[in-house]
Amino acid sequence: EAEIAKNTDRSVIINVNIGTTVKGAVDNLDRILRILDRLRIPREKFYIHCDGALFAMMMPFLDHAPSVTFEKPIDSIAVSGHKMLGCPMPCGVTISRKEHVKNVEERIDYLNSVDTTIMGSRNGQTALYLWYSLRKKGIEGIKQDVVHCMDTARYLRDEISNLGLACRVNDLSSTVVLERPTDETFVKRWQLACEEDIAHVVVMPNITRDKIDQFVLELNEVKEKFGRWKPKRSDSPLSKLSSSSWGGGVCVAPVGDFKNAK
Repeated sequence: EAEIAKNTDRSVIINVNIGTTVKGAVDNLDRILRILDRLRIPREKFYIHCDGALFAMMMPFLDHAPSVTFEKPIDSIAVSGHKMLGCPMPCGVTISRKEHVKNVEERIDYLNSVDTTIMGSRNGQTALYLWYSLRKKGIEGIKQDVVHCMDTARYLRDEISNLGLACRVNDLSSTVVLERPTDETFVKRWQLACEEDIAHVVVMPNITRDKIDQFVLELNEVKEKFGRWKPKRSDSPLSKLSSSSWGGGVCVAPVGDFKNAK
């Protein structure tokens, strides 16, 4: 807000995250719109893109989630097809207001049509995969997958917390963030994505409670054998797991009495 207030003579471009990569955080779109209104930024002077890669396909099926819709003054939204929908190759969809699409469209004479892609081409097979996945699952099928992911993520959080390890999950997320395991062999075996002294697990429809139980069992063995990481610094990602900005209740074990990792 302060930066916009200092630059009211300039146009504003805002990227709204609908699920960040590591922690699954969701930006508050309604709050952003209130700030723009309070600063009296005219509609033609701001552009809002909503980056919905994973969670934009999940949020519409959650009763307590805020709405992200073109009925609000947003300009575009992007969502991945290879994540929640499970398409076998990387793909995605971007939806934008028509006036913005016209800014990039170009008539191609030899095709006798208008091209609205940025690269001048796109993979038609991925569109078929998206169509097939949507038709096969349907609205109810996707909703069942979302409920499964959210419930299973909280089960994983609780099981890790019961081990005495630091662990959190945002209210609007199926990404479970935990302190980084001290055994790199374990990290590689479970293909954990790590950032400094934390790791995360993205719970998807294929993750079962049996798989989680096996993961937690091995994680406990790692803790007993190698101990726990000490936060790299006072403002490291692990230190911030106790921040009040996290949703989902307080599920953070006290951090201390560390052993040196072997």
